[in-house]
Amino acid sequence: MGIAGVSANKLEWLQIAKAVAEEKSIDKQIVLRAIEEAFERAAKMRYGAELDIRAFLHPETGEMSLRRVMTIVADEEVMEPQAQVGLSTAQMDDPDAAIGAEISTPLPMIEPSRVQTHLAKQVITQKTREAERARQYEEFKDRIGEIINGIVKRVEYGHIIVDLGRAEAVVRRDQALPRENVKPGDRIRAYIMDVREEPRGSQIFLSRAHPQFMAQLFAQEVPEVYEGTIQIVAVARDPGSRAKIAVYSNDSSIDPVGACVGMRGSRVQAVVNELQGERIDIIPYTEDLGTFIVNALQPATVTKVVIHEEDERIEVVVPEEQLSLAIGRRGQNVRLASQLSGWALDILTEEQESERRQQEFRERSQLFMDGLDVDEMVAQLLVSEGFETMEEVGYVELDELSSIEGFDEETAMELQARAREYLEKIAEEQNAKRTELGVEDGVLEIDGVTLPMAVIFGENEILSVEDVAGLIPDDLTGYVEYKDGERIREPGLFEDMKFTAEDATNLIMRARVHAGWISEEDLYASAEGDAEDGEGAVDPDAYQAPERPIDAAEALFNSDGANTEGTGA
Repeated sequence: MGIAGVSANKLEWLQIAKAVAEEKSIDKQIVLRAIEEAFERAAKMRYGAELDIRAFLHPETGEMSLRRVMTIVADEEVMEPQAQVGLSTAQMDDPDAAIGAEISTPLPMIEPSRVQTHLAKQVITQKTREAERARQYEEFKDRIGEIINGIVKRVEYGHIIVDLGRAEAVVRRDQALPRENVKPGDRIRAYIMDVREEPRGSQIFLSRAHPQFMAQLFAQEVPEVYEGTIQIVAVARDPGSRAKIAVYSNDSSIDPVGACVGMRGSRVQAVVNELQGERIDIIPYTEDLGTFIVNALQPATVTKVVIHEEDERIEVVVPEEQLSLAIGRRGQNVRLASQLSGWALDILTEEQESERRQQEFRERSQLFMDGLDVDEMVAQLLVSEGFETMEEVGYVELDELSSIEGFDEETAMELQARAREYLEKIAEEQNAKRTELGVEDGVLEIDGVTLPMAVIFGENEILSVEDVAGLIPDDLTGYVEYKDGERIREPGLFEDMKFTAEDATNLIMRARVHAGWISEEDLYASAEGDAEDGEGAVDPDAYQAPERPIDAAEALFNSDGANTEGTGA
């Protein structure tokens, strides 16, 4: 190759590096280093893969050089002659040579073969792609939650590939609007949902179905939302069909609903148009949960709301003619209202609610008639006074019974005696069933475990203290999860006992102490540590057993001398 050829080759490498760097929006030095690495690989194929060969490309002249690098070690430690040189040998050329330093000697420049040239192109392409993906990740990882514009590049099996200019992103089929027809070349707006580093490079995931996409669209259309005067508290969407959005104003002089609707609906209509006609209900947010639920179920009229905090459920009573409107087509209205509030909603008509209350009244009356051996009038009188369980009758203060109109102290004492006798009988039956199911006596020694709980354990093959210790709170209380946008309640073992997560944690931790997995000191130290971490003041009694529904019945059962240590009463 002549001098002119060499000069042209030098210029070519620099031009390639500059062009690739500008096209891919990456640092030119990354491309130059990729070219150097490509030459290093080609040189190792020529001179030997065991050698440490390094290529150097001058960033201004384009001059390429190869050098062999060796590390200086003690003479007796030379184990790899190809990569190491003894100290005495190195000092023959350089008296200042020292152990650990490197020396390099020039190697003749090579003319890459066709195979080596192909490998060099692969190296440069690979390094360039890696740099491009790293640049994309760094550029977009902090932009999650933003809306971005792009051009539809292609559509593959329902997935929309979007060209963002300096990167490529994807709107997966489940994150696109149903029945939305997009074609290559269309301009599209989407929400940056996630940016991940994956083996094949960084991936940018966009969404047009995400609830926050709607929230961000309102922020673009409504200045008060963008400035923070109006807050979007919650969004629930059935993408492409209907949505509910809860808004709240920090300025009492500004109507949040009116501001989001805009003059003649101009602002909300702009969002609706972007979402392909998705109907949007704008709900005023209030901290009063009952009022919020009433608003969230619009346009249906609600007559009564009953909140059951223990199981995160709300009963909503509506007139008969409003039932279908409250539920909505295919349950859409109540489902969106549930998602918006985060509570499970049960829709009842006034007639259904009345029937249910009458049924509860009859069941409680029958319980007292059977358990106390009293007539219907006395049983209904107890229910009317608010008594729900036999435990309440047996262990309330005597004057709470004797003060009922028509009752005297003698009647109250007799009712309590009968209630306690009934509870004692039930306790004996439950203990026999517990024994029959194979639940060990030690389970009853765990603070907080009652006979009904022990029976439930036995029915679910939880037979020993170790079995109880191995549970988690969700096993006892149940849990909520969302599947396909629907809130699904998975019941726990103690679903009907109003058992809280704290109660469950306390019981399981006590079981672990009883099983010898942890000590009482560990338990108290853990509780104190939680308090120091700001998770609430916790003292050594923080892990006391929860209130036991039939402690009194078990006390009666124990008073006969049977299993006195087993109940923990």
